[in-house]
Amino acid sequence: MDGGNGLNILYIDTLDAMHIPRSELRPAGSPFHGVILGAQAYLLGQFDLPVTFGSRTNFCSEVLTFEVVDFLGSYHAILGRPCYARFMAIPNYTYLKLKMPRPNSVITVSSTFSHAFTCDREHYELATMVINSSELPWLGESLVPAASDCNQPTSSLAFRPLKETKAVEIDPTNPTKTIRVGTQLLAK
Repeated sequence: MDGGNGLNILYIDTLDAMHIPRSELRPAGSPFHGVILGAQAYLLGQFDLPVTFGSRTNFCSEVLTFEVVDFLGSYHAILGRPCYARFMAIPNYTYLKLKMPRPNSVITVSSTFSHAFTCDREHYELATMVINSSELPWLGESLVPAASDCNQPTSSLAFRPLKETKAVEIDPTNPTKTIRVGTQLLAK
């Protein structure tokens, strides 16, 4: 569950595990941000999947559009705001529950704190691996890539650097500690 996410995301490994041919993907829209700081994530395409919550006696099925991505994730899919709107679902992140009102009764999807911790830890390890990999070497450097380099795809088509980013020093006593921010952000 990711209530801050405006997309339903499906990882290519999940699509392959379901034996759905990649030729079934529709062309995708624009890239999205927020996966890796300073990089855009590119979509392989879109795919519609039927999703069902509940039991045989009390269920709800809807067809959701998923954006298919070609990078590692600690989940099979991520359900975002489009899913919640379609199912009229209410997420509760404190109790790790997703509730959907239905005529027979409320459908509740639950998880455990240990499972959430395991997924968060795996997500952290994946993000660390990607940032430290040669796929995005410029993220670890304190120099901003040249404008001509920003248009070149990386070794993977999943992530490409943003065109307008700059390195900002976060520790005046240590100039090697920097972060990358977009140059089009407001001064606030």
